[in-house]
Amino acid sequence: MQDLVSIIIPCLNEEGYIKSCIESILSQDYQKDLIEILVVDGGSNDNTLSILKSFSEVTIINNPNKIVPISMNLGIKEAKGDFIIRIDAHCLYPKNYVSELIKNSVALNADNIGCIMETLPANDSSKAKAIAIGISHPLGVGNSYFRVGSSKTREVDTVPFGCYKKEVFKKIGYYDEELVRNQDDELNARLIQNGGKIFLLSNIILKYYARDTITKVYNMFFQYGLYKPLVNKKLKKPATIRQFIPLLFVLNIILGGLISLFFPPFLYFTLFTLSLYIILILWVSLKIKINKKLKSITLLYLPVIFFVIHFSYGWGYIKGIIRILTKQKFNVKLNR
Repeated sequence: MQDLVSIIIPCLNEEGYIKSCIESILSQDYQKDLIEILVVDGGSNDNTLSILKSFSEVTIINNPNKIVPISMNLGIKEAKGDFIIRIDAHCLYPKNYVSELIKNSVALNADNIGCIMETLPANDSSKAKAIAIGISHPLGVGNSYFRVGSSKTREVDTVPFGCYKKEVFKKIGYYDEELVRNQDDELNARLIQNGGKIFLLSNIILKYYARDTITKVYNMFFQYGLYKPLVNKKLKKPATIRQFIPLLFVLNIILGGLISLFFPPFLYFTLFTLSLYIILILWVSLKIKINKKLKSITLLYLPVIFFVIHFSYGWGYIKGIIRILTKQKFNVKLNR
């Protein structure tokens, strides 16, 4: 006997993606009457709601507060399933997505389980392709296995979106509604702190559509960096070490410049480290361009994407620390 599964989709102005997302869920090989689809809409003002209403299988929940953690909590409280699967509207899911997550969750006794995320460009432009590569490459996102890939199923600190046992939320609580960004990281870290286990499946791949502009990439990673200190404060420790690398990169630029004003020889050290960084991103970009046989213009975009990811995250992190020290609020406008 299969378990009842509740799929929750936080949603806001997703007219370009929501139809294909829902269709990929409806095509699952899991028993159809054991899947409930709850879409929590944050007040969409495009055609998202009319598209959703065309699917009789979808239950729409209204979230006037818009942000994702509140949407997830509304959905979880409404859900009837034994398992909660968070779904992102910007993704397409293979037919065996639900069945494999549930089967492996039971087999591994996982509290949360997810899979590899293949990042696709938002369109066919060289810029969009460079963005998709940059946000899924180790130079851009470090050793985040769900983004860069894994050759085997492994225990990890986080997965994209995730399939949770519903009992997990009774044990550790719901999503933290203060976190506009990084709410999954905080929840998963809290889960691990309470003895839970998270697994990443290597044989299932979902397809994720990346942002379509460099400005959106900047805003996204700035917000990730901005909320990371708040997550660390709540957890009373950092979830990962890799998060500090962009912070150190930006501090090197800022502090290097300031110190050089009072001790000019230090400027040589700052310029030397920046030169090494520039050489690194140019070399990696050239290697990617050759290996993937990309157009030459991609070689112009890739170094910019890598720099934007690193700088925006690091700058956001600094701003997050400042907000904590000065007790400012963290509310920001969501980027999509």
